Amino acid sequence: MRVRLLKRWGALLAWGAMLLGAGLGAAQAASYEFLAAPETDLNRVYRVDKATGEMSACQYGLSAEASPDAKDAKAAVGTTLCYPPGEGGGSQAQSEYGLVASRHEREGGVFRVDLRTGTMSICYVLNESVVCTPPAK
Repeated sequence: MRVRLLKRWGALLAWGAMLLGAGLGAAQAASYEFLAAPETDLNRVYRVDKATGEMSACQYGLSAEASPDAKDAKAAVGTTLCYPPGEGGGSQAQSEYGLVASRHEREGGVFRVDLRTGTMSICYVLNESVVCTPPAK
C-alpha cells in the first residue's frame, strides 16, 4: 500500500514538474513585440526584443517578376524584405521594452520605449537597417 502511494506521488511530482517546465518555456517564448508602422501606405512591421530592446523590421516586397500572370508561383507571391538592427538599433541595457506608434499618418518609424526608465527613441529604416536615435526622457 505504502509503495503504491509513493509511486503515485512520484508520478504526480513528475507531472507537475513537466507542467512547470512547459509554463516557463512559454513565458520565455513571448519575448518580442510587433507593431505596424503608422504610415498608411507602408506595409512595414517593426519588432523589438522586449528584454534587450534590439530592433528589426520586415515588409512585403514585389519581386521584379511578380505579376498576376507570372508563370512562376514564387515570383507571383513576392518576397519578405527584412532589415537587421543598425546604429542604435542593437541590444540596449537589459530592461523591459515596448513599441509605440505616433499615429501620424505619414510617419514611417516607431518609438522604442523603456517601460522601466521612461526613456524612448525613434526607430526607422535607413539604408537597409533599422536605426534608432539615442534614448532620451
